[in-house]
Amino acid sequence: MKKFTPPEKFESHRLVGGAFEHLNDIFKLQEQIDWPSFEWLNSLVDTKNHQAKPIEFVSDAKLQDETRYYEQIIFETGQVPTREQNWHDLFGAMIWSLFPKSKSLLNKRHIDEINVHGLKHRSKQRNALTLFDECGVIIAMTDETFAAKLKEHQWHDVFVHSRARWGNDIKPFIFGHANYEMLTQPFVGLTGKALCMVVDKHFFSLDLTKQYEMLDAQLVNMIQSDGVLDDNSALSPLPLLGVPTWCDDNQHPEYYDNTDYFRPKRRNTHDRSQGATKAL
Repeated sequence: MKKFTPPEKFESHRLVGGAFEHLNDIFKLQEQIDWPSFEWLNSLVDTKNHQAKPIEFVSDAKLQDETRYYEQIIFETGQVPTREQNWHDLFGAMIWSLFPKSKSLLNKRHIDEINVHGLKHRSKQRNALTLFDECGVIIAMTDETFAAKLKEHQWHDVFVHSRARWGNDIKPFIFGHANYEMLTQPFVGLTGKALCMVVDKHFFSLDLTKQYEMLDAQLVNMIQSDGVLDDNSALSPLPLLGVPTWCDDNQHPEYYDNTDYFRPKRRNTHDRSQGATKAL
């Protein structure tokens, strides 16, 4: 597979479409005409890490002499090393704004694991934390049977037969900032990692910001109490271009006939992703 190369320029036309709807609704990102400033990015967040250090996005160039690991810098100083004119880090800053409690907890969990295993050995938990941080998508839903179909890769049931439910009682929330980066230049094969969360019907009547607040709080509980990211077994593949409104071509049912992209389920007796987690 060809290595993904993000666009070099900030071009707002890349931010049009269903996948970017939340960022445009909350941050008006599509109205930016050039790379957002650090002042603008820092205006999005008002949160502290687990050391009670205020989170601040700082130019990576100012930290070029740092010898500490990325997560250590964030944990010990609250400063988030951020590359200028960089899609990946731009979206990373927005995820800090949308999921501040969860991002802070992930940072602490990395540090806890580093303290136990060191920097050279990556534990199953650190691998899961990183995978979700880069590629995670929370799927909020009212129906556990839908979660089972998603985990079983019953793609036609999920995306075609249940299409009218998407946006009504099924709703995706991107957590992994690498997903956003790659969606600026989407390609067949682009896949995230779904974490299913069953919610009450009233959830879908809330405004978008409140929905994020509730998911953020529940995700923290799932990580702390349920060990949902102790390893990656609770995560399952989600073909991102199959999500309704995220790709124009998927309006046609035959789009989902591509089994190289919408692959059948591989059987794995250790797969824990079959169950949805009751959330709200």
